[in-house]
Amino acid sequence: MAVAAVVLAAGKGTRMKSDIPKVIHPICGRPMVAHVVDSLREAGIERIIIVVGSAAKQIQEVLGSELEYVVQEEQLGTGHAVLQTASVLENHDGPLLVIHGDTPLYRPATLRELVHSHQDSGAIGTVLTVNVDDPTDYGRIIRDSTGGFERIVEQKDATPEEAMVKEINSGTYVFECASMFSALSRIRPQNVQHEYYLPDVLPILREEQGKVQIFNHGDDEEALGINNRVQLAVAEQIMRNRVREKWLLAGVTMVDPATTYIDAEAVLEPDVTLLPFTFIEGHTWIASGSVIGPFARLRDARLGKNVIISQATVLESSLEPGCVVGPYSYIRPGCQLEEGAKVGAFCEIKNTVIGSGSKVPHLSYLGDTHVGKKANIGAGTITCNYDGQEKHQTTIEDQVFVGSNCNLVAPVEIGAGAYIAAGSTITGDIPPGALGVARSRQRNIANWAKRRRSRKGSPKKGS
Repeated sequence: MAVAAVVLAAGKGTRMKSDIPKVIHPICGRPMVAHVVDSLREAGIERIIIVVGSAAKQIQEVLGSELEYVVQEEQLGTGHAVLQTASVLENHDGPLLVIHGDTPLYRPATLRELVHSHQDSGAIGTVLTVNVDDPTDYGRIIRDSTGGFERIVEQKDATPEEAMVKEINSGTYVFECASMFSALSRIRPQNVQHEYYLPDVLPILREEQGKVQIFNHGDDEEALGINNRVQLAVAEQIMRNRVREKWLLAGVTMVDPATTYIDAEAVLEPDVTLLPFTFIEGHTWIASGSVIGPFARLRDARLGKNVIISQATVLESSLEPGCVVGPYSYIRPGCQLEEGAKVGAFCEIKNTVIGSGSKVPHLSYLGDTHVGKKANIGAGTITCNYDGQEKHQTTIEDQVFVGSNCNLVAPVEIGAGAYIAAGSTITGDIPPGALGVARSRQRNIANWAKRRRSRKGSPKKGS
């Protein structure tokens, strides 16, 4: 029987103190609600309905159009939120999993076990619970004399005795769909917040329609809900530990895992080595044999085998096998380093191709440039690509040698095998094999320094 899921993502998250909707705050580089959706999909749940509020457009942009969306115009509680899905689920006759969009730490295996336990037990409703040392802010699970489910009491409505209970409601449930909606129509906002609480359907189901099951899960970390920045930081640390463990077990070396940061969507092949204070962000892909760090940052980069990056930043660019970058260089978006290319110390390149075997060893800026194969770009070379209104292209063909401290004023083409003399400012094309020289002739003035000193020491007129 097919299982559907409802993700509650309409809350404003005021305790986050942010203009960004709570459920799209990132954890390991991915919005927290996207982690929830990923876990549901990996658990085998194909139909997913997202309940959204005022941030509907932003959430839909993050999650995409493949999911179903229902708008909760007024935030009148979790029961009211689920009730908004009644029309889209009216023909669903299987189990319905309800989960909050701010609980990104559930593993797919946990959600599968929850659904299977519900189905195997014959329950009409199942609530996932955990035991915690500090149950503050969570609804308490009140069991009956036989140890079965009796009711859930919210923090603000709990008596002192009920507030001492350590077993809490995680906010994650599985229901038989039709029975749940029937019970939802009968709950009332008889609580301090005057809201329609979804947990209030459980006593109704228990009394009128059948068994309500408690699924007590042993890992309370998974049920962590995020309401403020402190909890966000805790969830980030938990998720990062999981990601590091995943790649360590997959054959990646981390010299100091505690100072290695890897986003959830990055992919690392075996025998990659990550040195301390390395940040692997976004959809970065790193092939085997590459050594990254220390103090390196990669975002949406694609690296071939045996690439070395030291104390450098690489953004939205690709590096083919054997490339070397750094130290202290900045590879900006749109760059491609072909096999064996080198960008050395204190360089910046942007929207540029560096051909195979070519070198930009140090202290250079290349923007909107195409460098051919086996070229050498001398220290202090600058491509002057911007005229104040438009960017222009510089083309440096194969085996060009550019001397130190040169300016190439785009648009300009340097032919294959050409040389550029050090200190030149090149404003026109250089034919293949030619030497380009663009500098003033040196003139030495004898005794200039002595005359200058004597002028300085002469008394001023009128003194």
